[in-house]
Amino acid sequence: MMTEKLLEISDLAVKFKGMDAATFAVKGIDLAIGRGEIVALVGESGSGKSVTAKSVMRLVGFMGGTITGGQALLYDKAGQSVDLYAMDEKQVQALRGDRIAMIFQEPMTSLNPVLTIEAQLAEVVIRHRQVSKAEAGRLALEALNQVRIPEAERRLKQYPHELSGGMRQRVMIAMAILCKPDLLIADEPTTALDVTVQAEILALLKTIQQETSMAILLITHDMGIVAEIADKVVVMLNGAIVERGEVHAVFNNPQHEYTRRLLDAAPKLGEMRGNDAIAVENTSDAVLSVRNLVTRFSVRQGMFQRVVANVHAVENVSFDLREKETLSLVGESGCGKSTTGKAIMQLIQANSGEIWLQGRKLGDMNASDMRETRKRIQMVFQDPYASLNPRMTVAQIVAEPLHIHGMGTAAEIQARVLQLLDRVGLTKAQADRYPHQFSGGQRQRICIARALALNPKVIIADEPVSALDVSIQAQILDLLEEIQEEYAISILFISHDMAVVEKVSDRIAVMYLGEIIEIGPRDAVLSSPAHPYTRRLLDAVPIVHPEKRRERKLLSRELKSPIRPVGYQHEAIPLKSVGFEHYARIS
Repeated sequence: MMTEKLLEISDLAVKFKGMDAATFAVKGIDLAIGRGEIVALVGESGSGKSVTAKSVMRLVGFMGGTITGGQALLYDKAGQSVDLYAMDEKQVQALRGDRIAMIFQEPMTSLNPVLTIEAQLAEVVIRHRQVSKAEAGRLALEALNQVRIPEAERRLKQYPHELSGGMRQRVMIAMAILCKPDLLIADEPTTALDVTVQAEILALLKTIQQETSMAILLITHDMGIVAEIADKVVVMLNGAIVERGEVHAVFNNPQHEYTRRLLDAAPKLGEMRGNDAIAVENTSDAVLSVRNLVTRFSVRQGMFQRVVANVHAVENVSFDLREKETLSLVGESGCGKSTTGKAIMQLIQANSGEIWLQGRKLGDMNASDMRETRKRIQMVFQDPYASLNPRMTVAQIVAEPLHIHGMGTAAEIQARVLQLLDRVGLTKAQADRYPHQFSGGQRQRICIARALALNPKVIIADEPVSALDVSIQAQILDLLEEIQEEYAISILFISHDMAVVEKVSDRIAVMYLGEIIEIGPRDAVLSSPAHPYTRRLLDAVPIVHPEKRRERKLLSRELKSPIRPVGYQHEAIPLKSVGFEHYARIS
């Protein structure tokens, strides 16, 4: 059956300021989207996929780009077309949010922090439809209900900061579908979200598309997402399309080497089955021991800033990290996994509990002893952009811990820096460059080199690959594995991605509302999850093949709040043995 035409882009070329005459961000792009189709535009950062998408909305001009050639025909239901690139700005503004809408990667920066959700939604309707303020409010409420936001009426009166990441992304989708557009452009709509929230957003997009016959242009680097909902896939590399086709055909028989590489790099839950995790000896002399760790934050209100409640971020967390072992802490945003890591590093003061590093209790140390201990435990953070000083060269960044701890002469430190850079795959020539001159993956390599500088026994890796493309993710995970073996390092790996966790872990600890609700060997937790929440995390992971696509139900699920009133006594359910070294909190 022939699909009715909606958008036809032909020979698109885009240049940016500063590029030489022969260099284009994208060139020769041909792309067709039928009415009601979901087309995925796939590629790594810098491939040109977002530039292509934003050229449809004529937004590249705001990024310093210029459309230097091509045609983009948008068809109506009568078959009549207009060329988006031949329109003036006023004509394009009339189309934006009306016939074509867009949702962006980071909903917090896309929503106005000083306006209520209702005001922002109503603004879109009033701009494109001749309606009263009351009618705009009614349509805003209808849109929130359509995206399955619970307690929609109450949400209308709230501000963006009062909503979770998943809720904010639902608001962005509601805003985009308010005027019932023909085409929705979704630019990496789930990259910043937990795997369970991602599954809900993908199910929501698919449901709305089926209900309204809206076409979706989905921009992503995640082949699991493509397999989950796309009808067609278009693969981009270096500003050009290298492969396109129906999603089943591309996944079953990829023709281009780059497409095969993207498919191979995508972490697939279950691919490690049968590959035994490293057998780590169960001894009492663990490298790192955490016992009954509790961390709470005060919620203050009023003129006198009285404590009215507490955020129970971490509750009675206990575990051991053994020599050369990778233990993964996994769970959704707000479950307490990053707070646990920061409390271990003494970056956050715990309320109670004990932390032992190589037999020494951290809480009992004076400043001098703690300074010495910090050599043995280092951290790699989620965002390699924010964790590097932009005013320092790479050599200075890696050398800084060595200078602070007085480890060697200037010549010895320089030699150590070059050796570390070489070990993480960077060259001597790159040592004098600044962080902004590197890609995201290269910056994370710099962070790893800095963490290795003091020969630590433990590295806490807090979401170290979540901000990276899948092929770069695979490189960083392989690097961590090599370094662990070479330097005999134990790794506490913090993540929300179960497929990544499977690739790196020896054991897995699942956290929910500040507690470890299940812990055990990797294969036991993934093959025989004992807690319902663990099963929910596993069910939410996309399967990287369209023929194994699951029908997902849309649920109005809301994470319970970790905020408790003053004086609240937490009642812990004890962990019970459900297998060899496998424990779960089940009543």
